[in-house]
Amino acid sequence: MQKINVKNGIDRIDSVLPMLSGSKIGLITNPTGVDKNLTSTIDILHSKGLLYCLFSPEHGIRGDGQAGDAVSDFVDDVTGVTVHSLYNNSRHIPESALNEIDVVAFDIQDVGSRFYTYTSTLFYAMRDCAKNNKKVVVFDRINPVGGVSPEGTVLDRRFSSFVGLFPVATRHNLTVGEYAKYINDVENIGCDLTVVECEGWKRDCFYDETDLVFIPPSPNMPTIDTCLCYVGTCLAEGTNLSEGRGTVKPFEILGAPWLDNIRVADEVNKMGLGGVIVRPCSFTPTFSKYQSEKCFGVQLHITDRRAFKPFETALRLLDYIRKTHSEFEFILPKNSENPAFVDLLLGTDEWRKDGFDVDSFLEKQNEKLKSYHEKIKEYYIY
Repeated sequence: MQKINVKNGIDRIDSVLPMLSGSKIGLITNPTGVDKNLTSTIDILHSKGLLYCLFSPEHGIRGDGQAGDAVSDFVDDVTGVTVHSLYNNSRHIPESALNEIDVVAFDIQDVGSRFYTYTSTLFYAMRDCAKNNKKVVVFDRINPVGGVSPEGTVLDRRFSSFVGLFPVATRHNLTVGEYAKYINDVENIGCDLTVVECEGWKRDCFYDETDLVFIPPSPNMPTIDTCLCYVGTCLAEGTNLSEGRGTVKPFEILGAPWLDNIRVADEVNKMGLGGVIVRPCSFTPTFSKYQSEKCFGVQLHITDRRAFKPFETALRLLDYIRKTHSEFEFILPKNSENPAFVDLLLGTDEWRKDGFDVDSFLEKQNEKLKSYHEKIKEYYIY
């Protein structure tokens, strides 16, 4: 297949160099922040005398932290600049650092799902900059799972958290630059925002249909199919099912020592879900849930990405397991006044209510998605 020639925002840095000239820049990035030659945005800004400090999201500047691991401040060995953590007890840019810089730049590959924390980090940075009269420059990157049809739920603000702050769809359909424009407007952030646009990308295009090199945005996001499955299977994080962490197929595999995986695969395949075949499998996680225990699982094999609906597929799969396995549990907080983690991921607590019906739930969410889709179209760049 002919690969589509695409440039990400950092490949077009020359278009904003006159504006950035003489600025002190604080850069939020990770290993995905590279140009087409795989030169890091850190090195690009440093070579131009613009890099003053770095800010680290979840998983760290070098991508070596697992999900949820706290990130510490340190001095970068390569550039000698200070790296300030934005993933610790505070999500905010330290005021002492903001006072020293003129611009906060953001260059991280998103995966297209609401509950990926990089967009939350971007929001906090935008709000901090708005309050302190600092510019924000987003080097845009394409949406790896396309930008045609949003899926899932539109978050209820009662379940706003770092894994989902605003009423956007689970598969939000936006590039990170479009997301920044959208929330800057509808959430009244008032940030002085510049988006350095991509070039050549079409909304129906998946990442590996371009000539760009895919770098895993986090340790458990190795492929585009992972990104796609994650739209739905991330919900397993709020249950006692393994979401496949500690295997080579995280989020494409789900399971537990008690799962009747052959029956589950047979019944889900009978549902006639488009673009996917569910296969029974076994695995032993090397870390995370059920570490070193044999799990009986199912693997999602995507046969047609454009027909595959990852959110619906995962919800029907997980709800079937919930209804047929007494061992299934939602992971509940110690303080009953706090929302369950699955509610924060889903953006609603409806799944845990008695009498939950997948069909009626999806029908209601589809009406909300239509309204959401109309709102975001105004902010499309591509």
